[in-house]
Amino acid sequence: MDDLENELRPPVQFNEHNDSLDNTVTQKKKRSRLPLAEPFMPAPPIKTSLDRTTRLCLERIRGAMLHHRWQEAAEYMACYPQMLQDRNLRRDVCDKEMIRRISIEIFHHHPNSNMDDYNVIYEQMKHSGVTQYLMICLEHIFHLLLNGQFENAKRQLSAAQSWRYGKESARQHQKAKLIQAYSSLLDYIIWCDKKNAPGKSNFTDPGSNQEMHKYFRQAAVNLKEIIKHPGVWDPFILSYVEMLEFYGAQEEAKKVLEDYAYDSTFPANPNALVYLYQFLQRHDTSKTKLMKVLKVLHYLVPSHELMLDYSYFLLRSEKTGDIQKALGVVLDMLDYACWRTSLDVWKCLKDVIDKLQLHGDWKDDVAEKMAARKEWWPALHFTRLLATEDALQRPQLMEVKSSLTKIFCPEITLTYSAGQIIRDERI
Repeated sequence: MDDLENELRPPVQFNEHNDSLDNTVTQKKKRSRLPLAEPFMPAPPIKTSLDRTTRLCLERIRGAMLHHRWQEAAEYMACYPQMLQDRNLRRDVCDKEMIRRISIEIFHHHPNSNMDDYNVIYEQMKHSGVTQYLMICLEHIFHLLLNGQFENAKRQLSAAQSWRYGKESARQHQKAKLIQAYSSLLDYIIWCDKKNAPGKSNFTDPGSNQEMHKYFRQAAVNLKEIIKHPGVWDPFILSYVEMLEFYGAQEEAKKVLEDYAYDSTFPANPNALVYLYQFLQRHDTSKTKLMKVLKVLHYLVPSHELMLDYSYFLLRSEKTGDIQKALGVVLDMLDYACWRTSLDVWKCLKDVIDKLQLHGDWKDDVAEKMAARKEWWPALHFTRLLATEDALQRPQLMEVKSSLTKIFCPEITLTYSAGQIIRDERI
């Protein structure tokens, strides 16, 4: 429903006392103050009474959908395609796309719709033209997967993979890759079902193990090819790595994750670094390699929850420079309101300060980090309202933060203190 305002053209104001169509079309309309996107397709000039009736029918469908009258919308929708028979070819493609989207939306919300209805409308739309064939196939496959019809989805994927239509095949190269990727994902799902089948042991039952391996090979061949193309392939990467780990191919799985995380041709993706870090943790990798991954993740997402791990890695180092880095990492986390009441993050900050105080120039390090923060940081963390809430709901946090107020805000008189709260209550 989000795109209907753009896809369905705005209502035409018909003048009951004036039959002139030109006056109707050129009538000045009140512009919306909202930043609306470009319309899905421009409204054509009204030339015949059939155009007028078609536009009116579309408005009735729009109104019924906006008011959730799905039965009424379905009845109007049954008539609407019949009115498009005399439209030219250029408009025909747009109209078919609009009919497809509206029909699926109505079916999705209609109380009496069922899977047979969905399958019929998808099959009709697939064969109404070739320009959107693969996209319609993908939508159909998603709907089947969401409803647990894996076998039917597998058949649809096989049909879509074998689809060829002249130059259209080359134009839809990206969609063909998605079809190939989801086919592999479905092979992975079947592989998981067989691996986790109750009452069967994949190692003692050669037949079951062989069938599992068949689905692994099918999925691996396609996934290995797919992930060579730059993009965000998170669910496919995780599926591939899980299968490789199951068969003991840890080095290959590690290379897949490293390529996905560090290949400069791929878009920056923090998830790729998280997956690599979690893999390295599972296989007892050295602290140095773990810190290398977290360093890049800190550059991309300084507020990520794994930055707490990164801070403790740096804190355990004997190098003064690493302790200073830990201070910067924790402060970067606390720049975001989501960590404002996190006891673990504030405890980590106190641990960093305690270790930093063993060095003579620690005040300079703190002043350097706080130079760009002193104007707004106290208002984020040390207000009277926060002091009241922390004292009542988070006393441990109150204790930790109170011990740090003078260190991070030495030039400001703060109302954030347990003593201030007690004095206010007595007053």
